[in-house]
Amino acid sequence: MPNIYNALVVKGRDTLGQPINVTCEVQQLLGNNRVRAVAMSATDGLMRGMEVIDTGTPLSVPVGGATLGRIFNVLGEPIDNLGPVDTRTTSPIHRSAPAFIDLDTKLSIFETGIKVVDLLAPYRRGGKIGLFGGAGVGKTVLIMELINNNAKAHGGERTREGNDLYKEMKDSGVINEPKFAESKVALVYGQMNEPPGARMRVGLTALTMAEYFRDVNKQDVLLFIDNIFRFVQAGSEVSALLGRMPSAVGYQPTLSTEMGSLQERITSTKNGSITSIQAVYVPADDLTDPAPATTFAHLDATTVLSRGLAAKGIYPAVDPLDSTSTMLQPRIVSDEHYKTAQSVKQTLQRYKELQDIITILGLDELSEEDRLTVARARKIERFLSQPFFVAEVFTGSTGKYVGLVETIRGFQLILSGKLDVLPEQAFYMVGNID
Repeated sequence: MPNIYNALVVKGRDTLGQPINVTCEVQQLLGNNRVRAVAMSATDGLMRGMEVIDTGTPLSVPVGGATLGRIFNVLGEPIDNLGPVDTRTTSPIHRSAPAFIDLDTKLSIFETGIKVVDLLAPYRRGGKIGLFGGAGVGKTVLIMELINNNAKAHGGERTREGNDLYKEMKDSGVINEPKFAESKVALVYGQMNEPPGARMRVGLTALTMAEYFRDVNKQDVLLFIDNIFRFVQAGSEVSALLGRMPSAVGYQPTLSTEMGSLQERITSTKNGSITSIQAVYVPADDLTDPAPATTFAHLDATTVLSRGLAAKGIYPAVDPLDSTSTMLQPRIVSDEHYKTAQSVKQTLQRYKELQDIITILGLDELSEEDRLTVARARKIERFLSQPFFVAEVFTGSTGKYVGLVETIRGFQLILSGKLDVLPEQAFYMVGNID
């Protein structure tokens, strides 16, 4: 009998004589020499009586330098029509998380060049970051900007986005097509038209490749996952196929275990680090839905995208009051950074409280001090917007990278009142304060 998680290969020919080669993963042992397995590719043409070979090991995928610049599916097979991958090194996708004693406890900031992120919800190097938002508020654009600024894994999103990403990476030199070894990225795609088994495991395939760069090459790795919700969704479909009783809102009863087994492997060790940035689709903009709620528990920073800000035309539509980070503490960031961030949040919070009064009675009914607060808050709100490099084709504005020191200086100038004479429109979609 094969073990749980062993890979089985089904080979044969269908009724039309076409060859069939389907890889499955054992999920349940049913007794009487029977197992229940989940297919990693389409099962069209499978028939009773076909030969099934037990490989004796879990799914293994290629790792190391040969994966750079290439696109893989869940099985680690190249899908970019550029020939086979020249590597003898493979690694199983199921592994235990690093031991507690091997973890690295150093805290350092990972600068992104995006003002709202660096100031109000800074990312941790070797941490886990979630980008939360409903459909169409800018999660994928934000991920692509982060890749652009810092040059990963795409799970279950529309492949036209994957296609755009690949072409942009080739144009920008992140993927060097003639000399793949000089590329900076390996891509793993699990498409929405693939069976749930493939979408459920594609994250582990990408993570296995990232772990090799961390553990063997001792490098710092960036792992982008778009979209972690599709991993949960695929797990829910597989759970139903296996006959498990659903839990809250129809999700699988093993939701937190599955999420934990993926997230706990994404960490910093004494050899290197994996910094993971994950887009999290929020169904119906409800952050209490079990899928985003389970993800929250594992993250060091959460960047929440707001439909209200997107409607105002403020991009990136990051909600400055909802987004949080464990790194925003005076003992980690500089005192100046911490105080500026708190002042910005207080000003925006006061503006939010006054909004009802402004709507009903108008600005004239506010005290002089409150009117000044509102004026500065509106400038801050607009200064939190920023033109992106990856959105140049849509906006016509040149992208801007703003360092942390410049970001802090800009917000200090607004808060101090030195820029009160400028109209708020002067702060919209600019880089630094100059």
